[in-house]
Amino acid sequence: MNRLVIAIDGPSGSGKSTVGKAVARRLGYLYIDSGAVYRAVGRKALDSNTSLEDAASVAWLARESDIELEGDPDHLRVFLDGSDVSAQIRLPDASHASSVVATIREVREAVVEKLRSMARAGGVVMDGRDIGTKVFPDAQVKLFLDASIDVRARRRCEEERERGRDVTVDQIRAELEARDRRDRERTATPLVKAPDAVFIDTSDLPLEGVIERVLEIARTRS
Repeated sequence: MNRLVIAIDGPSGSGKSTVGKAVARRLGYLYIDSGAVYRAVGRKALDSNTSLEDAASVAWLARESDIELEGDPDHLRVFLDGSDVSAQIRLPDASHASSVVATIREVREAVVEKLRSMARAGGVVMDGRDIGTKVFPDAQVKLFLDASIDVRARRRCEEERERGRDVTVDQIRAELEARDRRDRERTATPLVKAPDAVFIDTSDLPLEGVIERVLEIARTRS
């Protein structure tokens, strides 16, 4: 089987991250966590005493930094300029910094270029909201996962409760509806299905069924 680039898009709660990681494990592919890349940029800004408000300087750091991902989806290692920063990027200060730097357009452009570089040899899976339309428009496999708002709300509510958050399904449904509106109505890279993406409704499909469907599609494209 050729080593493919698999792009998975969809709204929150559609199962794209769970499916993406499972597919990467089955195929022995690299699961690209774009959030980890933004965290690495934020970590470098903090460690170099670069102001997060200095967009030009942070963008320069993003362009010049060497960021690599290695390992399986459950044990992803992140290297920044040759040093393993897998633990450091998960600290609270790096989490905050990543959320700030990710809003800078030039940083996002630099990160997209790094993600494309990681995928140059194929053998990668990445999920998000603009992967098939913006990040990997030439991906051999493009998928768009979705599910009914009720199903997505139940799934996300269970996840949040497992994390210790006291929430209701109605509360999560309202949050998802607001997130959906923001994602679909934003002017830059809105959440839309790529014309050549395969649509999969995960509402009534068990997780294993979705994974097998994705693997079947991948086999036909190899």
